[in-house]
Amino acid sequence: MKKLFTILMIALVAFTSTSCDKYLDVNKNVDSPDEQVVPAYLYLAGVLGYFTAQYWDCRGLMPLVQYTGTSGNGYYWGRYHTYIAASDYMGEIWKMTFWTQGKNTENLINKAIEAEQWHMAGIGYAIKANSWDMLTKEYGDAPMTQAFEPGRLKFDYDTQEDIYTAVREWAYKAIEYLEMDDKTSYGSQWDYDVMYHGDIDKWKKFAYGVIVRNLSSLTNKSDFTSKYADELIACAKLSLASADDDAAVEVGGGGADATKSAYNNFFGAYRGNLTNTYWQHDYITALLSGTVVEYTTANPTERQEMPNYKTSRWRYEFGTQYIADTTLAVGTYDPRVNAKLATQDDPNFNEINDRAAVQSHYYLGGNFTGKGAYNTGGAAPYTNAPNLFGLQVAVNNNNSGSGRWLFRDEAPYILMTAAEIHFCMAEAYFRKGDKANALAAFKKAVSLDMDFTEKYLKPGSAGKANEGGDKISKALFRELANEYLAGPYVGGLSTGDLTLSHIMLQKYVALFPWGALETWVDQRKVWYDIAYTGDYPYYGNGWADERVEQKLDDDATKVYKGYYFVSSKVDTRQLSINYRQNNSAPAFRIRGRYNSEYMWNKEALKKLKPIPAINEDGTEVVNYMCSPMWFQFPGDVPETLNY
Repeated sequence: MKKLFTILMIALVAFTSTSCDKYLDVNKNVDSPDEQVVPAYLYLAGVLGYFTAQYWDCRGLMPLVQYTGTSGNGYYWGRYHTYIAASDYMGEIWKMTFWTQGKNTENLINKAIEAEQWHMAGIGYAIKANSWDMLTKEYGDAPMTQAFEPGRLKFDYDTQEDIYTAVREWAYKAIEYLEMDDKTSYGSQWDYDVMYHGDIDKWKKFAYGVIVRNLSSLTNKSDFTSKYADELIACAKLSLASADDDAAVEVGGGGADATKSAYNNFFGAYRGNLTNTYWQHDYITALLSGTVVEYTTANPTERQEMPNYKTSRWRYEFGTQYIADTTLAVGTYDPRVNAKLATQDDPNFNEINDRAAVQSHYYLGGNFTGKGAYNTGGAAPYTNAPNLFGLQVAVNNNNSGSGRWLFRDEAPYILMTAAEIHFCMAEAYFRKGDKANALAAFKKAVSLDMDFTEKYLKPGSAGKANEGGDKISKALFRELANEYLAGPYVGGLSTGDLTLSHIMLQKYVALFPWGALETWVDQRKVWYDIAYTGDYPYYGNGWADERVEQKLDDDATKVYKGYYFVSSKVDTRQLSINYRQNNSAPAFRIRGRYNSEYMWNKEALKKLKPIPAINEDGTEVVNYMCSPMWFQFPGDVPETLNY
């Protein structure tokens, strides 16, 4: 692994250094790198490594979709659906696409084509397509056509619709190059591919996956079933098929022994980015533990308390559940709760093979801005949600170790999984009315997420609390997983039982927490389950006067059962979104990076719609983040809206 990160640093120096040192003899210009002589493969490791930007922006996206609560800067998005003034916070994917990858990706592609390295060019196009797909889903319209024109200081914005089309064209171009006869002997050059190590079949599957993701966000379009669904399904069948195909950028880890702190995972224990300021949210906790509270027309504000710890909680009825329940009947317990969420039980890892003990672990979720749990119950031994990588609240303290599951120092950065692709396919089939194929894809997707979850388990060792780790053995996880897959929430479902809520709530669990951006796409394309009339909501038709009106759980059209904003009518959610800035609306996009767009490109921001980002007098439009995306509307973007 040290070799891998030596390669990464060589790649970064090769195209970012300004030294006069003849590093690798790649520079003719002694003052700066000469891109004409840098070979394509030297760009690859650095370009892939910059996908860490996805995890940086998860700091705001995870609270926004209720994967986590936070007292950090993500507080602004999770609690108030708004931004930090004059800040680049949440601008990492923008920075990645235009700068840290940016021209480097273009150079990778162009140099590979010049050298007739068709497979390397295909990889470059796949990376480019994925990055632009992420960018437009987070920020909407963006400068694309003019993005890398030399000498240009101001940039016109392309519409999201045009960017979507370009993403698919680049992905198909990637596949075209990957299928060409490439006579290059790459040899050790594939060491720089820190995702698939030159496995061209997997890169093709990844490129098809980018197309699937792109099309899956268009399910609210009025022509989705006639124009996009069949293409989505066809590409999904050619995309990631097993956990072995999952796209994951390798991370070196090493904790304090790592050459650079950044060689550790951004979510890991050593870097401490999630230490005191992030914790699992009560919504994801309720889903995985089978304790989602139903709010119905009859009881719109009823709140049910979690019962006593380990005594009656498994026999407590919380209403209809979609992921798990508390009866502990065979197949009703979802073992993913043990991997994906943190528990303060079994601090010394003595119970990882004990079925009864593992199934009785207690899980708490915090609220939007504090670790104090809503559902603690009367006799709970603790009332605060733990941090995500372990028990401790300070980096490198006893019992944090190297973390656990995807919150380990050496865990990879996840970009895409086979489970996600199959959930996209299940939704497409469902919306086409083909429930038989939807159910088959759904069952396969849940099974694939079990494989994905198990793959990254690193169980702790008895009596070695300071090393950290997961609190379930792989053998017990697989035993419980097989029972769950055969149980009522997956194997026992029939076509008559299957609803869109089953598909999307399981996908919500599968994307935790690395896929928060795609989860936010899914929530926005159903308009957060807001109650409105007509084609889309607006002020006075879905929200007004400090309140967003979301559907109650007995509404058959509600997808995310139990999910509510802070401004909804549900008890403990009676606070408003930042209504003075948002005019009561939720957020639908992140604004572009402050230090490029708001400092240097203001004229272009005046032209955006339906809400511009800059007023004619040059001042900021404070509710620009409430401007809905093109992919949300059934048709074209309206010129103006009552927002």
